[in-house]
Amino acid sequence: MVTVPDLDPMALDSDALWFVYNDRSEVLLHDGLIPRGTKPPARTKVIHLMGVQDGQYAFTARVEDPDDISDDGFWMNLRRIYGTIDEDEWVLAGRAVQILDWERDHKFCGRCASATEHHVSDRARECPSCGLLSYPRLTPAIIVLVERDDGKVLLAWGRQFPGRFYSALAGFVEPGENFEQAVAREVKEEVGIDVSDVTYFGSQPWPFPNSIMIGFLAKYAGGDLVIDETEIVEADWYGPEDLPPIPRGRMSIAGWLIEDWLARQS
Repeated sequence: MVTVPDLDPMALDSDALWFVYNDRSEVLLHDGLIPRGTKPPARTKVIHLMGVQDGQYAFTARVEDPDDISDDGFWMNLRRIYGTIDEDEWVLAGRAVQILDWERDHKFCGRCASATEHHVSDRARECPSCGLLSYPRLTPAIIVLVERDDGKVLLAWGRQFPGRFYSALAGFVEPGENFEQAVAREVKEEVGIDVSDVTYFGSQPWPFPNSIMIGFLAKYAGGDLVIDETEIVEADWYGPEDLPPIPRGRMSIAGWLIEDWLARQS
């Protein structure tokens, strides 16, 4: 998506995409689709121009009254609409809610507590008292699939999953470390083993709430599995024939990592 200069959303001469959210961070759909039109699909608060993609403008805004929507409109959780709308639009929907959350969370300066204002040219909140600029927050996190020489991979059931569900290990990057160091540290902290041959796999914007997931593959280099019980319920090595419940498909990079490994086994 290309960013463009400020544009009056009430002066459009062609349809735009409208990513409208309520206070529960649910997105508004019309007949199951992201609304399009020359005007907002509901009365909204501040409107943000996200940019233009394939010649079409995209805007995002928080609704004023979530009950004041058209008869064909309904609110839907962002996770649940994956696969029901265009994948590029789903990515834009994730970007949109992060912009709205950033604006809501930075109405006051974190340094001097003064009310902030919109920056005249950047997507930023500016403090008129001390000059502090606050940009939309992005939190880098690594996710890694560790493989043994026998072809099995390490999968863990994290406490963030309410039901029995296994995935690759993940964690946030800390100040002063690179991605590869974050991989080694997170694996050691969560399951007690060492890794080697850390290689980049890919990345994914992840709007739950404001992450960028950086995916890696790694080789088991030694140690016994000793889990951090504050983070992990269970962890073990699995082959293609004995997999526990895991993420599948294209929604998350965890699924991409596991599907890539499965393809290499055949």
